[in-house]
Order: sequence, then structure tokens, then C-alpha cells
Amino acid sequence: MSSTPAYAALKAKGKVNPFSIDRREPGPNDVQIDIEYCGVCHTDLHFVNNDWGMSEYPIVPGHEIVGRVSATGEKVEKYKQGDLAAIGCMVDSCGTCQSCQDGNEQYCLRGMTATYNSPSEDAGGVTFGGYSKCIVAHEDFILHVPESLEITGTAPLLCAGITTYSPLRNWQIGKGMKVGIIGLGGLGHMGVKFSHAMGAQTVMITNSESKAEDAKLLGADDVLIASDTGAMSKQLGEFDFLLNTIPVNHNIDSYLDLLKIDGTMCVVGAVEPLNHVNAAQLIFGRKSLAGSLIGGIQETQEMLNFCADHSIVSEVEVIRMEEINDAYERLVKSDVKYRFVIDMNSLS
Repeated sequence: MSSTPAYAALKAKGKVNPFSIDRREPGPNDVQIDIEYCGVCHTDLHFVNNDWGMSEYPIVPGHEIVGRVSATGEKVEKYKQGDLAAIGCMVDSCGTCQSCQDGNEQYCLRGMTATYNSPSEDAGGVTFGGYSKCIVAHEDFILHVPESLEITGTAPLLCAGITTYSPLRNWQIGKGMKVGIIGLGGLGHMGVKFSHAMGAQTVMITNSESKAEDAKLLGADDVLIASDTGAMSKQLGEFDFLLNTIPVNHNIDSYLDLLKIDGTMCVVGAVEPLNHVNAAQLIFGRKSLAGSLIGGIQETQEMLNFCADHSIVSEVEVIRMEEINDAYERLVKSDVKYRFVIDMNSLS
């Protein structure tokens, strides 16, 4: 075991403060990464606050991790010291169920091991995340980061990036398709970039007229103001696919009306009940309402390579580790364009 500086929450709704954790020494198949940057996801704040009733304290958040390989186990073949590498939202899975065999470790039927707050045989009894100086994980859950990618903007790709890339790839988004990205935030801005790069006619759908200029700079061909009933009615039945990134419960009726026959809306933002779903809208139009989590390891690597090929990274604001509690307050107010990233070199 090695003592590692970190930041942790010790109780629900508590501040995230300096803390020391124990990391295991790399085993035969393990890779150790010295963390340089860690993205801040809204999920981090949900776990700190125990909003979902599953938090185990102390919690060291962080699942958008980028850094350099500092040690490898004797059987590791894919990585060497000095490699630029990353870890996303999971660090293990059963490896034997059908989901894992199909490369969908995120849907492991026995439950994936999340990068933080998952049961672990390591010291502390749970996994500790990227708000720390280093991390150790099995090489099968480590990702290569192309050196051409700008490193600070790469960190959020490990969650916000793959969360939006995976459904767009699954529904085979491409040229000749009209795609709507609902909500312009940490997820939505990545959805716009990916949809545009895949060749689709990309429309940002938002309630905020003030976001129109940003959306177009990010790659949107058009902006549709959802509160403008006249503008919405003009595009009824025109969309092949909608990526819904709104993070809270909301009425989806007006959005479903935008879909073509056989169109799909995929929800990636609201991890909670949607109180109103009108089945008639699905039946009359053979429409689908779907959901998507992150992606498997192979697909996440594909996403990073796609980003390198298309010069795609997240739009970020870099903060020091000691600024994290202020960043959480701003996150609640949506006061960031569009993701916070912690410079872990600021953690001594």
C-alpha cells in the first residue's frame, strides 16, 4: 500500500477537503497512472451530497482521469512508463457475462466496478476516484490517449464525451440525417460536436436564446428554441434522432412530436423518473424512447481516436484542487462553459 494525497467528502453535503488514501501497489496486470487532470462531473456532486442514497463515505470523486503511466505490473503488455493514459467511469467488471463478452462492460450483468464508491478489496472497502495524485487499475480498463489531443480538454471525454458519442454511434448517425441535441451543457456541447463531425444536420434545441451563438460556434447548423411553439411546430416530424441531455425530470411531449416515423429520442441526462410519457406519441409514429449510459472500453477508445482524427475536445475551465467546492456551487447554477477540469498538479 502507498499513502496518496487526495480530496474527499466525509459526510453527505459536506465539503470536499484534503484527505489521505491508500492505493494498492500495482499487481501483475495493473497500471498506475500519475494523474495530471481530472474532470468534474455533476455525478461527483450527486455522490458527495448522497442525492441517490448510495454514497459510502469517505468519497473521493472523479472519473474523468488523464495522466502518465508511472508503473506497470510484470504481465502488462499494452502500456509502458510515460504513456499518456486515461481512466473513465469504471475500473473493472465481471468479464464473463454476455454484456462483458460483447464489449459492453458498462452494462455488466453483475454490476461494473465504478471508478469511485464501488465495493473494493482495496483499503477503505470502496474504490477511490481521480481527485487524487495517482490511481491503480487493471490494464484492460486503461485507455490510450492520442498525444495530439489537448490534455485538459481530453479529461471530460471520459464521461461527457463517451456518454454522447455512444448513442450517436449506436443509432448510426451520419450524413443525410437530421439530429437534434436537446440542452446545451456539459453533455449537450459534446453532442453537438460529435453529431457535426459525423456529418449529420445538427440542430441545437434549447430554451435559452442566449446559447444560440455558442451552439453555432460548436458546430450546430441551426438552433431551435423549444419555448417558441411556432418554431417547434414548423419542424414537427423532421428529426431522425434526438439526444436528450436535460439532467432533470421534464415533459418530453413537445420533443417527441419532432421525430419522424421510426425516429428515436435517447435520454442521457435525467437519471430519475420522467413523470409523464404519452404512449400514444410512440404508437402513432412507431417512435422509440430509449436511454444510454456510457460506452464499453473498446468503444471509449474508439471515441478517443475519433476525437484525435477530428480535433475534438471538451470546452473547459481549469481550476485548482482547492477551488473544487466553489466549482460545485457554480455547477449547480450552470455557471461554466462547459466543464470544469482540475489541475491535479495543484494537489501537493
